[in-house]
Amino acid sequence: MISAVEVELKSQGEPPLSPTELRALYRDEGKADRKLASRQGLWVAVVVYLLFSVPDLFLIPDVANASIAARFAVGIFVLLAIEIQFRMDAETRWLDGTCAFALVTGYAAWLATAIQTEHVQSFSYYMIFGAIFMMGANLFFSFQFRLSVISSGIVLSTFFLALYFFPSTRAYQFSFSLFYISCFAFTSYVNWKLNRERYNVFLNAVEARTQQKEATERGKALLRLSRTDPLTGLENRRAVDEKLRDYWNDWQLFGSSFVAILIDVDFFKKFNDCYGHQEGDRCLVRVANALDATIKQHNASIGRYGGEEFIVLARMERQEQVALLAEAIRKTVENLGILHEQRRDGMSIVTVSIGAAFTRAQTGAKLEKIIHEADRALYLAKASGRNCVRLFDPNDPQSSDESENIAALLKIAINQDLVSLVYQPIQSIEAGRLEAVEALMRLRMLDGTSVPPSLFIPVAERTGAILELGRWAIRTVCHELIIDNHVHLVSVNVSPIQLRTPGFAASVAAILTETGVTGSRLAFEITEGLEMEMHSDILRCISDLKLLGIRIWLDDFGTGFAGLSWLRLIDFDTVKIDRSFLHDCRSPRGRAMLQDIIGLIRNRGHKILVEGVETEEQLLLMREFGIDKVQGYHIGRPAPAETFQVHPVSAKREARILKLA
Repeated sequence: MISAVEVELKSQGEPPLSPTELRALYRDEGKADRKLASRQGLWVAVVVYLLFSVPDLFLIPDVANASIAARFAVGIFVLLAIEIQFRMDAETRWLDGTCAFALVTGYAAWLATAIQTEHVQSFSYYMIFGAIFMMGANLFFSFQFRLSVISSGIVLSTFFLALYFFPSTRAYQFSFSLFYISCFAFTSYVNWKLNRERYNVFLNAVEARTQQKEATERGKALLRLSRTDPLTGLENRRAVDEKLRDYWNDWQLFGSSFVAILIDVDFFKKFNDCYGHQEGDRCLVRVANALDATIKQHNASIGRYGGEEFIVLARMERQEQVALLAEAIRKTVENLGILHEQRRDGMSIVTVSIGAAFTRAQTGAKLEKIIHEADRALYLAKASGRNCVRLFDPNDPQSSDESENIAALLKIAINQDLVSLVYQPIQSIEAGRLEAVEALMRLRMLDGTSVPPSLFIPVAERTGAILELGRWAIRTVCHELIIDNHVHLVSVNVSPIQLRTPGFAASVAAILTETGVTGSRLAFEITEGLEMEMHSDILRCISDLKLLGIRIWLDDFGTGFAGLSWLRLIDFDTVKIDRSFLHDCRSPRGRAMLQDIIGLIRNRGHKILVEGVETEEQLLLMREFGIDKVQGYHIGRPAPAETFQVHPVSAKREARILKLA
């Protein structure tokens, strides 16, 4: 009969164990412990057997000498046998056999001498202790069921033989026979249950070990997955950061210098735009494999640190070694010759820019510092034309990190009034008047120097300062233009960071409540290039914003490769077509492309706004194409809020504002 545990184990084994194999494993497992238990058990049994010499002296004194001599003879013999077998490392079954032999022989030797006593009445009572031998066979030793039944059966048979020769009454014979048979049946049954329970315990232990092994293997596999980049198979950022900490600790404790090399694939976004994501992934895999093969020759490690960025860590003693390794990496990628026709910088293949930083003695050194320095060196490599290597030099003025200054400036920008808003008009083609304005953020340094948005916006997003700046911009728009009805609608650019931040919609609702402005007076412009892997959180946030009445516009449509997905997922109020398509209308092909885009958007039912209208001819063309709204220098340049604050909105004033702007 196969137990449920055996069935389950059969389904888990690799390959599954048969019941016979499980039984063999059960017999083989724990042999040393079972041998020791048999040896110790027999010693205890012999000591107890010899101690029963005392009752012999009192109950059967006439044959006590013979019975005691028999006890000692049997005891010494079986102890010698068990010790010899134990030291010769005999099989467990031989040791169990010796123990069973000791029980049977011990009982027979005592009974053969004790039954000759003249103290018949005393022996008739004393004879009951023979059941102890039967109990020992079934309960005291851990015999297998067959051996226990055979040994206890011999004891029972010996009792019946002795009872035949022992002068006794029928009642005595009947009662003692019933007692011995009951002991035999009961102890045999208990032994069977114990053996079965021991086997089930063994099966459960095997099952537990199997599950633990599988869990351990799954854990190791999950750990490998958690440390591996799924696309390239290289170490991911988590694994690299752990290795970086190890390198840094060795540098701090033992002075083991190392280098951190950041590698960025040049113009990778253009590569993706031109050839598609799948080809982009294949490109990254080829670059990763080539880099991995190269750095192994220098006993270095490599990981994927970002989208198209890799990092190499290597223990090195001199900067000359760093330069050689970095240049070898650059040449490796260049020699792949992966076609890239959209670069427009004189190259037509995929290349990499490399920034490296080497450990050096410095005050207040921190782990993040070496990565920061490598990043600054990488920035210089890109600024130097790409496809080159730059090593961080603390004495080079070009190594100063402008983004550090901007990040520090953004922390005080609101309190120091260094940030402001200007507004660019948006005109309705059909009505020929101002319909809305777009809020554009401006930043100046403490000396009054302007910082281009292309510089400070990325820094604000990277540092998280965009969250506070975004709330400030929404509140300022409400106070400057909307509360007093200077402009009917103001559009505000919203960063992906803001949309992904929990509670963003709630913070906007709080601003609307605070200023008493309705959500329908605001439009949020979402850039097409948002990363789609976050779309669930972004869509949830957009849905909450629309519930507030805020209009959602799609900005710069056509500049990325997420626009069509966004049109399918979101019901935009307005879609802004990037200025580049309007400027390409000088050619028939460009004009046809713009018309195709307009047709696509119209089929989705969205209103259309075209950016970059700079001439009257372009404005007339937009009228011809039936565009809803336009924006550009011909309509009005960005201007401060004062330009729109003379009087509340009126149709006549809107025309004058357009001319002034």
